[in-house]
Amino acid sequence: MNFVLLCMFLFLFAHESQSLPLDFQESFSMSGKPMLHYFNGRGRMESIRWLLAAAGVEFEEKLFETHEEFEKLIQGGALMYEQVPMVEIDGMNLVETRAILRYIAAKYGLYGRNLKEQAWIDMYVEGLRDLSDMIMYFPLSLPEEKEMNLEYILQRATMRFFPVYEKALRDHGQDFLVGSQLSWADIQLLEVILMAEECKPSVLLGFPLLQEFKVRISCIPTINKFLQPGSQRKPPLDEESIRKVKNIFKFERGMFLKNMSTIVAEY
Repeated sequence: MNFVLLCMFLFLFAHESQSLPLDFQESFSMSGKPMLHYFNGRGRMESIRWLLAAAGVEFEEKLFETHEEFEKLIQGGALMYEQVPMVEIDGMNLVETRAILRYIAAKYGLYGRNLKEQAWIDMYVEGLRDLSDMIMYFPLSLPEEKEMNLEYILQRATMRFFPVYEKALRDHGQDFLVGSQLSWADIQLLEVILMAEECKPSVLLGFPLLQEFKVRISCIPTINKFLQPGSQRKPPLDEESIRKVKNIFKFERGMFLKNMSTIVAEY
């Protein structure tokens, strides 16, 4: 059975608990679309794109290509800390990645049904951020450290992080990490799994529940749409993208990450 047919099968015959939150329906009646301000790449904005896409919310992007365009945004006074990402939504200019993500998750029913579920979601998401940051900055490794950094990332993924989520799925006994419906934690986990597979396609070997989770969550229609070619999902950083990022933010000539511990500059 090919992937598309498998997704259709799982969607049509899934257990009732796999249905999307009713709050998702509200997103289609919104007036206006969120506007995302960032450069044309993943970075901190990618998880925001994932969350909006999973919620079925259409969004627009103003992607700057030059340092002058970024400076113009700063001079306009919209950036509280003179840094991005920034999202225009509901009459606000939201900054700070986690604040943006929490707002979107809460707005579209992806942040649990009570404080206890929210606490679990926060714990899972914060742990995933540690791994996603390492993978995100990996292309910016010093050339002589790239092989070492990749080995470190894969070791941390398979020995520290993925065992936590494999156990969580086993102990919870549900299709999702928290409660009985899709949450921000599930979306973040799928994003990080796919990032890790870009580093090593067989990284989930030995994690059968995570393998099933990946297929199951990827088949949710809004997420499956985001995974298709032509969507607003961004590719990994390549050499040309790295050059543009350095020019936009006027970073030093050196790379951002050294010995998988010292981040020279964030973006």
